[in-house]
Amino acid sequence: MSGVEVTPLCDAVGPMGAAIRRPPATMFAGSALPDEPWVLHFHCYLIRVADGRLTLVDTGIGAADSPAASWAPVPGTLTGELAAVGVEPAEITTVILTHLHSDHASGAVADGGPAFENARYVLQRAELDAASGPMLDEIVTTIKGQLHVVEGDAEVAPGVHVHAAPGHTPGHQIARVGEVAMTGDLVLHPVQLADPGIRYLYDDDQEAAARTRTKVLARLRAEHAILATAHFSEPFLRL
Repeated sequence: MSGVEVTPLCDAVGPMGAAIRRPPATMFAGSALPDEPWVLHFHCYLIRVADGRLTLVDTGIGAADSPAASWAPVPGTLTGELAAVGVEPAEITTVILTHLHSDHASGAVADGGPAFENARYVLQRAELDAASGPMLDEIVTTIKGQLHVVEGDAEVAPGVHVHAAPGHTPGHQIARVGEVAMTGDLVLHPVQLADPGIRYLYDDDQEAAARTRTKVLARLRAEHAILATAHFSEPFLRL
């Protein structure tokens, strides 16, 4: 798609905290990964279309007291990353939340209110219905007046589509613009590119996630798409 710019924004870098850290071979059963620290990059993505409209995919780990604080390297630096590319939060008109895990959606809120005051927050119905705990009480409740709830595939901004990709969470979704697919937690580790059947300990439904991963990656490979991942060290990967 011509006239579209996708910019990676690195919200944080670091390992999982002790609360959920496990040996990599345990987190990815059957992978035979060595017992070395798994350092995650926490990527969000800014989409700028030809008419200047801005869409943000995921909002990162949030402030020092966010729901991600128990395990992720808070605070996130998303606001600074946006400023570095000349964007103020108020300029963003659409925010796509791939899912409601704390490292993807906590930055949707800042100082007790929506961090992106002029944006619609796009969320799958199944994800909203499954929301609970701090992510419901602190995040969803705060942005509820700006929610744009979809079911399945939808165009949520000019040329920007979301596609349901459940398994990691009930309403997990990916975002597509042109040849770029922003995959959220469809793929957590590069070993899953070689074998999409390798399961991840923290997928809500490991069997469904493996089916979704296998199907979606096959389609993206057939299209020679570019993956824009959430947690790989390099944000972009051509399939």
